[in-house]
Amino acid sequence: QVQLVESGGGLVQAGGSLRLSCAASGRTFSSYAIGWFRQAPGKEREFVAHMSRSGLSTYYTDSVKGRFTISRDNTKNTMYLQMNSLKPEDTAVYYCAAKTGSMGSGNPLDYNYWGQGTQVTVSS
Repeated sequence: QVQLVESGGGLVQAGGSLRLSCAASGRTFSSYAIGWFRQAPGKEREFVAHMSRSGLSTYYTDSVKGRFTISRDNTKNTMYLQMNSLKPEDTAVYYCAAKTGSMGSGNPLDYNYWGQGTQVTVSS
């Protein structure tokens, strides 16, 4: 079992930045590929970014490329999502997730463990 706890959400003006953190406890965090997803009101959960178990491979949805960066620090059992140049359409609840296997995935059904979510609101 892996427990994931997000932090770092909040209210920010358009063009601003936030860094989300997701602390993992339980089984070895470094054994898992990781991902970030988000869900806006009335919409389905959508993929944002994922990273391989090794940290060498990353992938982003087109709408966040060049603005968001996913990272991990296995010594701290923590994953991050650095969000820059935020836009009102980035407003959503953001979830971190972990999956077995070496590679990340854009399909939320592939993930075994989820955080509780953290609200990000971007004002115009």
